[in-house]
Amino acid sequence: MKIWLCLFCPALAWAQIGDGPVVPQHMDQAEIESGAISFDDIMEHGELLFTAKFNTYDGQSRPGTTGGGVAREVGSAPRFIRTSAPDSNSCAGCHNDPAPGGAGDIVANVFVLAQTLDPVTESVGADFSNERNTLGMNGAGPIEMLAREMTADLQGIRSDARSEAQSSGADVSRDLIAKGVHFGRITAHPDGSVDTSQVSGVDPDLIIKPFHQKGAVISLREFTNNAMNHHHGMQTVERFGVARTGTNDFDQDGVTDELTVGDVTATSLWQAALNTPGQVIPNNTAKARAIIRGEHRFAATGCADCHVPFLVLENPSFSEPNPYNPAGNLQVSEVTHTFEFDMTQEGFLPRLESTGDGRAIVRAFTDLKRHNLCDDDYQHYCNEQLVQAGVSTEEFLTRKLWDVGNTAPYGHKGDLTTITEAIHFHGGEARASRDAFFALDQNGRDEIVEFLKSLQILPEGTPDLVVDEHGSPKNKQSLAKIHGSDLPMHRMDP
Repeated sequence: MKIWLCLFCPALAWAQIGDGPVVPQHMDQAEIESGAISFDDIMEHGELLFTAKFNTYDGQSRPGTTGGGVAREVGSAPRFIRTSAPDSNSCAGCHNDPAPGGAGDIVANVFVLAQTLDPVTESVGADFSNERNTLGMNGAGPIEMLAREMTADLQGIRSDARSEAQSSGADVSRDLIAKGVHFGRITAHPDGSVDTSQVSGVDPDLIIKPFHQKGAVISLREFTNNAMNHHHGMQTVERFGVARTGTNDFDQDGVTDELTVGDVTATSLWQAALNTPGQVIPNNTAKARAIIRGEHRFAATGCADCHVPFLVLENPSFSEPNPYNPAGNLQVSEVTHTFEFDMTQEGFLPRLESTGDGRAIVRAFTDLKRHNLCDDDYQHYCNEQLVQAGVSTEEFLTRKLWDVGNTAPYGHKGDLTTITEAIHFHGGEARASRDAFFALDQNGRDEIVEFLKSLQILPEGTPDLVVDEHGSPKNKQSLAKIHGSDLPMHRMDP
């Protein structure tokens, strides 16, 4: 078996003294596809790449390019600059709360779109970039697979409507519904064209993009390729190698082929296999009662209309690469075999919840749709000026809440310190549920907050998704019968 990590390779560790690369060996994509590398070894290498503090020998810096991958005069930009980036030594430098792969404090905020500027900017003003807080990656594998299934559903509706219009010679209109979420409406014409003017919450291509707060990135792989170049000045072969650019030192830093295709696969798979967020229900009777009742009130106020408590994943296997990957990211046509693993059986504990019939439940509290949360009274979530990926500055992807209990601060800038503050600024499409929340008495509001605080990234290795404060499994259905008996029934399972 090939050993990939220097930490577990004494001979290699003793062979070099002094400064050198943090990542001494790279992973070969062909060996991943052939099955020559075990899942555990892929996980170890992926974690190394996610936590590595890249240095000069690894290829950190991009003296001849911007973070958007455009050539610039060599040496015209600082090696590190918080605004235009490179701005971090490692992925875990920002994604670290409560553990590597998690969220980030406001000090780890990034300035989206500033990385494309030449010359760089030292300003954090909103006219130069969109300041964003770091989101947690736990549960990212299930989220990507939900997005793929929803994309297939939406594009299937489009395909059927187009075929019917062409065969009938008349316009055909169809509602766009995926996993119960409504994304507007399309009209197909007999000439094969499709009117997407009534599509809402997703791009006209009908591809659900579940990453970035704007819903602008399709896959963990695209996210990784973008971030390595943007934040660290580390270029991946599949995007910046000789086959794409004509050179294997695209950023002109003297280091060639900085990250292999296999490296990106390992990093993407490690993120996909991170432990699934769950729920902590303390043994304290008053707190347990508040959590159970708060979940009912969360649904009753309408919060669950967008923060959908769970979506069902038909196939719990994660496969790499994503068939919807944009250019510059590994395509399915470029591999001999996709790499797959069952997220209910492999990966870090606790794992995705199986239904027992080959499906899985993803309790992420999102609809993976973009919404406008602003109106005349509340504009806090509409404070960006720069359009990212063609998405309106007033629209954001519905925030996943399954980790909200231990990934403060809140809001896309991380400038809200409490859950109540975050709810307060919900306007626009969320105004009715926001007003219903504040129409409750203080105890009712506190119960909802206590419920949301219970949704957490659990310590790696936790055996169950619902536990007490000591990590022991809790029977939520029994608790619901005890503490929610006087409340309207709330659907917790498919």
